[in-house]
Amino acid sequence: MADTQFGPNGWTPERLGSLSGKTFVITGANAGAGFQAARILVSRGASVVMLNRSAGKSAAAITDLKVEFGADAPVRFIRMDLSDLASVRAAAQEVLSTTPRIDALICNAAIAQVPTRQLTVDGFESQLGTNHFGHFVLCGMLFDRLDASQGRIVVVASLGYKLGLRTIQFDDMNWDRSYSANPAYSQSKLAQMMFAYELQNRVKAANRHVAVYVCHPGSSATSLISTSGGRMTRLVWWLMTKTPMVQTAAQGAYPEVLCATESGLEQRALYGPTGRMEFVGPVGRGTLEPHAHDKAVMARLWQRSEQETGFAWAI
Repeated sequence: MADTQFGPNGWTPERLGSLSGKTFVITGANAGAGFQAARILVSRGASVVMLNRSAGKSAAAITDLKVEFGADAPVRFIRMDLSDLASVRAAAQEVLSTTPRIDALICNAAIAQVPTRQLTVDGFESQLGTNHFGHFVLCGMLFDRLDASQGRIVVVASLGYKLGLRTIQFDDMNWDRSYSANPAYSQSKLAQMMFAYELQNRVKAANRHVAVYVCHPGSSATSLISTSGGRMTRLVWWLMTKTPMVQTAAQGAYPEVLCATESGLEQRALYGPTGRMEFVGPVGRGTLEPHAHDKAVMARLWQRSEQETGFAWAI
């Protein structure tokens, strides 16, 4: 059943008022849904700090936004490679030293369907290391700043969490045995969701003031698959983009902007398209399967994440 909280057309940016005075930090904001989210937020007067790996692509994205919204458009970039925890820590420190207020941190960046097993510089399977461990440390380092403004953390997940193992294989998190691109990706996105739902529990228990929301972009025409997927995956995706089962990158940005700005949202929920297979259609509250917030697995993943990254949260 489609969510009707935002009417028959679902949530759209028309619901946004002025965001002047607010600051949003977005990972992976130089292309795709992350760029479109930045564009929507800047169009309403918000300041945006992009955390991206590529300086060149970031400069081009900022130029595009300043051409559209004026030379004074408040958007800037800090280089960060999520697959390298030293880079994440350095970027987080720079954010803290340059950004006195953060209203929302949008964890948008990801890599997907990496065809052959690769390890990050820290020794993690590349998708888990980039999508989950990198964001785990970033969120932890920026948490107090978000708490001070009663801000939000938005985790951009994927419907892929329903595929693959539907749990965390703690005995082989790096896929030393039988690596496969899709199950490894699914596990990385499930880990991100479990992190978010466990963080909700911890925030509540500690009486802190950060709201945590989880969304997914549906099936959106971004560069995610074409950037990191194998040849057959890229071909199938290209064919899909010619069908009604894929929407624009701008539409793919709606769920993360919704979660970063809208009031009256549920935390133990998953926001995204509510149409066919929840790939496309009006944006609202979608279906959340219970394995995504299995308490025992979430708690174990949190403990393991602190252990693997060497970062202990103060919550």
